[in-house]
Amino acid sequence: MKGAALPSVKHATLDAVLAAAARTRHGLVFVDAAERETSLSWAQVYGRARRTAAGLQRLGVAPGERVAVLLPTSPGFMDAFFGTLLAGAVPVPLYPPVRLGRLEEYHRSTARMLEVSASVVVLTDSKVRLLLGESVAAARPRLGCHTVEEVSRDEGDLAVPASPEALALIQFSSGSTVDPKPVALRHGDLVAQLAALEAEMPLTPDVARVGVSWLPLYHDMGLIGCLLSAAYYPGNLVLIPPEVFLARPALWLRALSRHRGFISPAPNFAYGLCLKRVKDADMEGVDLSGWKHALNGAEPVSLETLRRFTERFSRWGFQAGALRPVYGLSEASLAVTFPPAGRGPRGLGVDARVLATERRVVDGSREVVSVGRPVPGFEVQVRDELGHELPERRVGRVFARGPSVMVGYVGNTEATARALDAEGWLDTGDLGFEADGELFLTGRAKDLVIIRGANHAPQEFEECLEGVEGLRTGCAVALGFTPEGEQDEVLLVLAESASGAEVEGLEERVREAVVAGTGVRPHTVRVLEPGTLPRTSSGKLRRAEALRRYLAGELTAPKKVGTVGLVVEMAKSALAFARAGRGE
Repeated sequence: MKGAALPSVKHATLDAVLAAAARTRHGLVFVDAAERETSLSWAQVYGRARRTAAGLQRLGVAPGERVAVLLPTSPGFMDAFFGTLLAGAVPVPLYPPVRLGRLEEYHRSTARMLEVSASVVVLTDSKVRLLLGESVAAARPRLGCHTVEEVSRDEGDLAVPASPEALALIQFSSGSTVDPKPVALRHGDLVAQLAALEAEMPLTPDVARVGVSWLPLYHDMGLIGCLLSAAYYPGNLVLIPPEVFLARPALWLRALSRHRGFISPAPNFAYGLCLKRVKDADMEGVDLSGWKHALNGAEPVSLETLRRFTERFSRWGFQAGALRPVYGLSEASLAVTFPPAGRGPRGLGVDARVLATERRVVDGSREVVSVGRPVPGFEVQVRDELGHELPERRVGRVFARGPSVMVGYVGNTEATARALDAEGWLDTGDLGFEADGELFLTGRAKDLVIIRGANHAPQEFEECLEGVEGLRTGCAVALGFTPEGEQDEVLLVLAESASGAEVEGLEERVREAVVAGTGVRPHTVRVLEPGTLPRTSSGKLRRAEALRRYLAGELTAPKKVGTVGLVVEMAKSALAFARAGRGE
């Protein structure tokens, strides 16, 4: 499959993108938990970044060196990220600590990422710095750890010229199956991706290009798909911190209405969270008719969730045609495939048994969602185990090639050689098939569950749990493992209970849902405490790590508590979340 020709890029580098945006009246709006708003024009972003760039130069950062950025969604992130670019250096956005209960794991992961990216300095704020001590001490970056305020305190004005071939960004892959890898992207790669995204979301003359995002800025969908895209168009972007969205998801929809948001992407779980947590009273005066591109990516897409979202929020003007399940990955800069604008989700019913045992597509009851056709400039192939391209309706490994595919993984030539061939084809590690000129994903190659010789994608089992009362939406993993003393692989399901849910009988309801949906009965089901399953920095479930922790006995079941105990537990959770949001 081939996408349309890539339009000519408007600017050669990200520096030029920001300079051009600074000449417009557009900018950024930051929304806090009380829905108070703070604005920065692109001109202000550019001016502040030039000052930060001068500060980095004074600190000793040389062009080409890597600068780790560990900051929440804030004006400070803009200073650090764009200031690093204008200093001729390479930003490495990493996630700040938000889960106080897992700081030891966080320090190990962050220290590793600082080391493998060869970051020479860490930029953060005063609150986050209090929690970074062990990470920085372990990695020992040459120039230490500084707040953006310190670096930008003195006057200065710097913008080092960049070239399209220069490295512009190191972003870590999601790490859902392995440790996150440092993906190297050049200025030319990124502006090609931005041009493809703009072509996929054309404007009509009467619509202003306004984006709304709560996605973290250390993740490609939030950083490239929202922030850099808004600078490239250029347009306005409304930013909500992710922790604020998780606490009050209605703020996302209210911001879309208040600012007439044209585009806003989110993973599938966010649409499900709105169904559970947004009350009718929260929607008073809300109008979602201006939301034309409700992108859904970064994790498996549930057609049932999207149908329910449309049914619920159509009362406030939301249109089914706005929903666009999309596909991409860090190694491609972001997007690989998009469905046609305005069509809405397209599902295909397949026979799950034939799909698992014969890896071919015949009509059946399991719905698989289309993620569309290649974006401009991209090609997609589905190949068998020998590398031969497969015909339509045959399941194989998905390969992609396009102008925004990574240079490689920083400092890891072996992993780069495994992922990229000599002709520029990227092995995505995903499984899928083509049908009617569109791509359908069926799972990750490394996540396959093999039951009685049949290859099942874990999503087959996980999708069955969407409507099980008492479970957290999108918080279950299906895994294959071989119990001690047995020969064959069996099915293990780990699922988090909802806060305060009655857990008695829940494991059996999980079994019944999986059997009803797939015909396969799980060997073992374990219901876990909320927040127990390991996730990547971008929120994806780490199935292999979940299995390791289960086998090591590290996962905990929910406690049975009475009414008073439940109130205490909820109060503890609320306090921990509030402290995390304040950086305590």
